Amino acid sequence: MAAAAAAVEQSAEQFRGQARLPGFAAPRRYDLRLAPDLDGCAFAGSVDVSVDVTAPTRFLVLNAAELEVAPGGVQFKPLGAEQELHPAEVTNVPEDEILIIRFNEVLPVGEGTLVIAFKGTLNDKMHGFYRSVYELNGEKKNMAVTQFEPADARRCFPCWDEPSFKAIFKITVEVPSETVALSNMPVVEEKVNGPIKAVYFQETPIMSTYLVAVIVGVFDYVEAFTTDGTRVRVYTQVGKSAQGKFALEVAVKTLVLFKEYFAVPYPLPKMDMIAIPDFASGAMENYGLVTYRETALLFDEKHSAAANKQRVAVVVAHELAHQWFGNLVTMEWWTHLWLNEGFATWVSYLAADNFFPEWNVWTQFLEESTTGFKLDALAGSHPIEVDVNHVDEIDEIFDAISYRKGAAVIRMLQSYLGAETFQKSLAAYIEKFAYSNAKTEDLWAALEEGSGEPVKTLMHSWTKQQGYPVVNVKLKDGKLEMEQTQFLSSGAEGVGQWVVPITLCCCSYSRQEKFLFNGKQEDFNLSGLVECQKKDDFWIKLNVNQTGFYRVSYDEELASRLRYAIEANKLSAADRYGVLDDTYALCMAGKQKLVSLLHLIAAYKDETEYTVLARVIDTSLSIVEMVAVAAPEGLGKLKKFLIDFLEPFAQRIGWDAKSGEGHLDALLRGTLLTALAELGHEATINEAVRRFNIFVEDRETPLLPPDVRKVAYVALMQTVNKSNRAGYESLLKIYKETDLSQEKVRILGSLASCPDPDVVRDTLDFMLSPEVRNQDSIFLLRGVGAAGHEVAWTWLKEKWDYISDTFSGTLLTYFVSTTVSPLRTDEMGDDAEEFFKSRTKANIARTVRQSIERVRINAKWVESTRAEANLGNVLKEISHDH
Repeated sequence: MAAAAAAVEQSAEQFRGQARLPGFAAPRRYDLRLAPDLDGCAFAGSVDVSVDVTAPTRFLVLNAAELEVAPGGVQFKPLGAEQELHPAEVTNVPEDEILIIRFNEVLPVGEGTLVIAFKGTLNDKMHGFYRSVYELNGEKKNMAVTQFEPADARRCFPCWDEPSFKAIFKITVEVPSETVALSNMPVVEEKVNGPIKAVYFQETPIMSTYLVAVIVGVFDYVEAFTTDGTRVRVYTQVGKSAQGKFALEVAVKTLVLFKEYFAVPYPLPKMDMIAIPDFASGAMENYGLVTYRETALLFDEKHSAAANKQRVAVVVAHELAHQWFGNLVTMEWWTHLWLNEGFATWVSYLAADNFFPEWNVWTQFLEESTTGFKLDALAGSHPIEVDVNHVDEIDEIFDAISYRKGAAVIRMLQSYLGAETFQKSLAAYIEKFAYSNAKTEDLWAALEEGSGEPVKTLMHSWTKQQGYPVVNVKLKDGKLEMEQTQFLSSGAEGVGQWVVPITLCCCSYSRQEKFLFNGKQEDFNLSGLVECQKKDDFWIKLNVNQTGFYRVSYDEELASRLRYAIEANKLSAADRYGVLDDTYALCMAGKQKLVSLLHLIAAYKDETEYTVLARVIDTSLSIVEMVAVAAPEGLGKLKKFLIDFLEPFAQRIGWDAKSGEGHLDALLRGTLLTALAELGHEATINEAVRRFNIFVEDRETPLLPPDVRKVAYVALMQTVNKSNRAGYESLLKIYKETDLSQEKVRILGSLASCPDPDVVRDTLDFMLSPEVRNQDSIFLLRGVGAAGHEVAWTWLKEKWDYISDTFSGTLLTYFVSTTVSPLRTDEMGDDAEEFFKSRTKANIARTVRQSIERVRINAKWVESTRAEANLGNVLKEISHDH
């Protein structure tokens, strides 16, 4: 009786402003019917939801946003009842994105069916049920697409739109007869009625709303089958299906590999992957119907670069990993998003390494770790497990912490526990939680049980607190003195403390030590390594092969010995990468001098590994941007030093591919020559322009293959200025003529590298024109060169109202982070703070804070560089300009 009395006391007010939906009713099955009007950009629908009422209530509360629900179109019928119950009131609460349905009667506990009719708009915001524009026989047409993660299924149909409310979905769509309709499951039946057909899909297994998908348009496809008989298709725009073949091959292999790895078969009868022309993120793992940007799925043998091929392979593996890790076993709430994304990022490299061992992807994986390190060294970072109290906060955690740091700590744990133990425990976890939801602790429990190691204790410090440590190491009387402190790019002292899995090797990789460093300080006795210390070429390297998510700061003696070990090629590629990346981060934080970083760079003169050299190049270009502000008088000398350093590599690799050359050579060629062009190296720029001019006349010329096109485009833009815009115009012409997304993106990424601020401004205006799809704006923003940062910031302020109305989610946060973060003076930081004071909504608050913090860090680095007394002399010396 008490429960029934409580139900009478309920009021609509108690459901407003809550982070989660109430638990007194849960959906078991949705029977969903959708009828999109592609030309009118609208849709109508109805849903019958089998609801389990678990406590007496007069209310049903579920999610709905931007939908029109007529009160007369809602009813509830308890199982076995004669009569439907009609609600007394249906209230739409836009700020909470909920629908509150009030009945006069108390609903009986048990099953019932909630029926809702609704209408909506096929929006152009790339979320919910939206429209994407494509060309068919030269005519522009709309396709209908869904993108529901994290919380936009509610924009397509009223539902319990939280990951833990798993249910079965029976989907039917009414669409134009000439179109193809796709959903998570295969088609059971089609009934054509003149210009319209009804398409009925097989029922799904139990799943979360954010993974439901419906797509309607006209497509081509290529198809293959796994050894188990699972049908795999890649759908493309008409005429592009050949570009889907590479992704199809990778998908078939990946499904077989993951079936073995997770020890559970792929759960659905088919896997469709489709390229969508307008798509906000890289891809989305909808169960059985994965959606992609064209650049992440399509590969053109003639016009795609090696980097495009690798991206397709890694993204396909990432999305297919989610079919198990995310879709079959789903996070309980968005706090555990990292479990999905960190894991899929890590395992996508495992798959790519399996299929393409010659790509050395585990060395390339360190670039993912670096991205995580950079964000997590901010005071405004967040823990891997982040409390999510409002739907607006979810978008911002799809970031380098959830993906990159998440993947790096999983790699650290796998490396600590051993690959076999890790894999077996994972398979047990998947089996236990299949078709339900799990939290981070559930994974730790499975790994702890399988390994006998204190996984929970070890991992709590990495997922519950933000940041990571730097381990400071000194050698004293045959002992290593170690101290850990939280690393912050600002140089400030953080308070965090971690359980650090230390690995170290001394003079060779044959003897390695491994232990957990729990305290603040610890001495490690090197007595077992005494014979090694007597050698002239003695060196010690901590964090062997960079498998741990921490940085290491060595005393001067140990640092100079590591520099020698790099010159003498004694270190693995991963360790060569790590020494440089740590030194650069410590230098930026004011913990080491720029001079020692420049000397370290010189030690890489014989580097052979693409990923390591790419890190040297990135580091060098970022030093150039900083010195341009800190010591402009020394910029010429610094550029000369870097050009002299890079030129021998460029001469060795050349412009043209040699026979027998590999994937990594192709990646290096593009990265290296682009850097020389950005540094203003005349010979590179002249050769690039010569080849570009031939390419303009003959698009099939072998002189400008895809791997060096970006080089030519960037080099060309270095020659463009306000009074000589010919190069810019010819690039725009190619942009407009090509229908290959990767080519468009290559051009967009080059335009804003121009050293003339007026031209940069024009490129930014071009980005907002109808010529550029909203999703592609990020490529142009990322390509803004040193000369364009201030003008881009001024431009952003002027256009902010338009931008914040037009873009949402991750795309909007990109505008803020790419434009604000590179600024390098405190005045600019103050300006940004002032500007965003009155313009920060919940969906960008974290990004604004982080971006302004980066400006402060840049400004500090500029100041500490200015204070380096002998910098001028060193620049003179290293540029051989005595």
